[in-house]
Order: sequence, then C-alpha cells, then structure tokens
Amino acid sequence: MSDTRPTVRLLPKAEARAIRHGFPWVYANELVTDRRTRSLEIGTIALLEDSERRPLGTVAVNTNSRIICRVLDRDPEAQIDQAWFRARLERALAHRARLYSEPFYRLVHAEPDGLPGVVIDRFGEAAVIQPNAAWAERHIEDLVAALVEVTGVTTVIKNGTGRARSLEGLEEETVVLRGGVDGPVPVPMNGATYMADLLGGQKTGLFFDQRPNHAFAQSLAHGSRVLDVFSHVGGFSLAALAGGATAALAVDGSEPALAHAAEGALRMGVQDRFQTRRGDAFDTMAELAEEGQQFDLVICDPPAFAPSKKALDAGLRAYERVARLAAPLVAEGGYLVLCSCSHAADLSKFRAASARGIGRAGRRGQIIHTGFAGPDHPLLPQLAESGYLKALFFRLMP
Repeated sequence: MSDTRPTVRLLPKAEARAIRHGFPWVYANELVTDRRTRSLEIGTIALLEDSERRPLGTVAVNTNSRIICRVLDRDPEAQIDQAWFRARLERALAHRARLYSEPFYRLVHAEPDGLPGVVIDRFGEAAVIQPNAAWAERHIEDLVAALVEVTGVTTVIKNGTGRARSLEGLEEETVVLRGGVDGPVPVPMNGATYMADLLGGQKTGLFFDQRPNHAFAQSLAHGSRVLDVFSHVGGFSLAALAGGATAALAVDGSEPALAHAAEGALRMGVQDRFQTRRGDAFDTMAELAEEGQQFDLVICDPPAFAPSKKALDAGLRAYERVARLAAPLVAEGGYLVLCSCSHAADLSKFRAASARGIGRAGRRGQIIHTGFAGPDHPLLPQLAESGYLKALFFRLMP
C-alpha cells in the first residue's frame, strides 16, 4: 500500500522520536514541503518517513494547516477504509459500554480514540459527528457507514462548524447524513433530563464532558439555592435540582438554550423551583449583586476564553473577572464552582486567576475538589491539548 501513496518526510531537525512514542501531530515547520508535497490535496493519506527515509506510519496531510500531518496509524501499510473505521469505533464503544448503562456519551474523542480531529457524541439512536480535520471530511462516507454498523444508530448528523474547521480550511455546514430528528432529544444524566438540540445547539447539542462535575455539584446542592451562570441548557442547575436544591436560577445569553433548560425542568417535574434569566453573564452577575442576592451554590461554566496561546493573557483576565463578580454572590460558607474549557490555560494558571478574582472580591476560599472531563473524554498522555477541562470547587469564607 505504501508504494502507491505519496510519501512525506520529516526535516533532519524534526524529532522523529516523539512520533514513535505516540505524539500524533507533525507541524508545518517539521516537514519537507517541496513542490510535490505542497501540491497534495488537503486530507491526502500519505506515508510519513523520518529524515533517514525510515517509515513512521500512515498520516493525513493538510498543507493549509499548521498541523500539516496527523498520524492515523503506526502501520505504514494501513488502509483507511470502512473496516479501519469499524475497528476504531468498536474499541471506542467497548470502553463507553463499560461506563454507562444508557447510550448517551461521547463515543469518539479525537486523537485519544485514534481518530484525529474527529468528535462523535451519541444521543441514543442518534449520533453527531464533528469532522474537524480534512482527512475525516474526505472519508465521511466510510466513517458514517462504520458508525451505523457498529452502534446501530439510525440518525447521523454532521456538525461541520467551529474554529477547528476554519483552521483546516474547511467550510461550515450542518447536514443530516442519515435518518432525521423532529426536535430536541431528551438526555438522562445524573438524574436530570437535558434537551439536546442536535441541529441548532452549541457544539453537538450537549456537553457530556461536565457529567462528573455536575454530579459533584449535585452532592453539594441539597437544600440549597443555586445560581448557574453560562448555563446553556441547564447543565449544573438541573443536576442540582435533581439533587434536592430548593431553587435554581439559570443565566445564559441564548434564549433557545434557556427554553431547552425550562423544558428539561418541566420534564423532571421541578419547574416550580426553576427560573431563567437571559442576559450577558457579566452584567447579570453585577445586577444580582446590586439586588443583594446571594446563593448557597454558584457555578460559572463559561466558553473558552483562552482558545489559543495568543489569547491566554486576555482569557486569564476574563476568568479572574468571572471569579470577582461571582464571589460576592456566594453566601457565607457556600460554594463557588469555576470552570474552564481552555486548553491554553492550564490548571495552575486557571487556579491562580480564579484565586485572584476571589481575593479581589474580598473573599477567601478553600479548594475542596478539582474536577476534569469524564472518562468518555480520555486524555492522550503525549498531547496536552486533550486535557482541556478544569472545574475548581471552592468553599468561600467571609
């Protein structure tokens, strides 16, 4: 197979050992980019060699991207076809089937699951694929066929939106590839019911990664008044209500997301304890403080303020501001949960920014728990970017 496909080669200065030890990317400044390589169509499958012409594996090439090669298989003869996808998906499914009794989870978490740039979330009989790399876009039919074969899902949606696709030079589009959906899908999780909009919601419609953090917050929620800021479809607030919270207020800038949250509360039978408030999160927290409101449990789960190293300083200032505005809303002895999904802001930087914000609000806090993404979002040890989610649980003092 390797003699029928193009060959790309590392520069002498490139570290082939990292690839041999499991690092999944080759950057543009590490590859020989002669005229032949530059002429390859984005997503082309190629043989990767080191500078001494020794094979390293099968890669996907995109000369438009800073990540010019993604390692698909350490076998230089690997054939990327439906059978190859099926093997990857079977391995991913076996892990999730051990974790969860119901088919609601992240089935494929990109590089850690051996499908670089590919995210697949499962919602019962439906699945949403995010093909965030050009090679996956080119092989979407084989991927979908294998997905249906392995899982038995009847609906498959391609969510081709987001920053990652633009970095790959791909167009944005959301398309139903198999079956169809009539509306939001109810998702049971931690005793709550969430309404996932698979066609028009954020990302794939729901954030499965926060499941264990929802559960820990739920353990603090019994008999509490809860504020859920950047709530989306009620992730933390509905979990808190399922855990016995006396009242929950969900704050978000999206009216559709809040409507889905209200529908979830109705289906759970807790609508009398649930309220929503649409508005800018920063402005709304300031307004709540002016109103003199306080809560026993406050959770802030914002979007990625630091999606890249270039945005890190501004992102850390934003996380500090979130903490500064949220801390006064926490009753004495209450709890503040601060989350970050920015891989550029590592745990120590995020923790420091959060502590500064709490301090500048005149409060003191002790960290009682640090949470991460659930086990359906595995980490690749060689790729720090795969460990993006952090959740800090503070107990606040005066």
